[in-house]
Amino acid sequence: MQRMVAVVTLLFALAIMALAHGNEKHVMGTVTSISDSSITVETTAKKSVTVDVSDKTKFEKSGSPATLKDLKVGDKVVIHAGVSGTKLVANEVQFGAMKGKQSMESPSQSDGSARLLAF
Repeated sequence: MQRMVAVVTLLFALAIMALAHGNEKHVMGTVTSISDSSITVETTAKKSVTVDVSDKTKFEKSGSPATLKDLKVGDKVVIHAGVSGTKLVANEVQFGAMKGKQSMESPSQSDGSARLLAF
């Protein structure tokens, strides 16, 4: 009986986490290029991904409000983006040191991927 309650609780928690992120995509990696309208990132999987930015995109550097101009090539980023047709459009771009938070990535898993731990 306790095992069944634990399984149901776990499934409920996973469902809530899935709904919290909606249809957002998450891009983690290193900035390789910046323009007035997009950011290109080399992901942790060594793929190049370009994410458009808009006037609604929020930027956060080390936990404080920032702008696109504060972002530099070589910065590590986590981008939360919506999908618009075939393009990704950034809702939020986080970069810089995260005060009081865990690292962005866990140690590499056996398949070479990494997981987001805090944000």
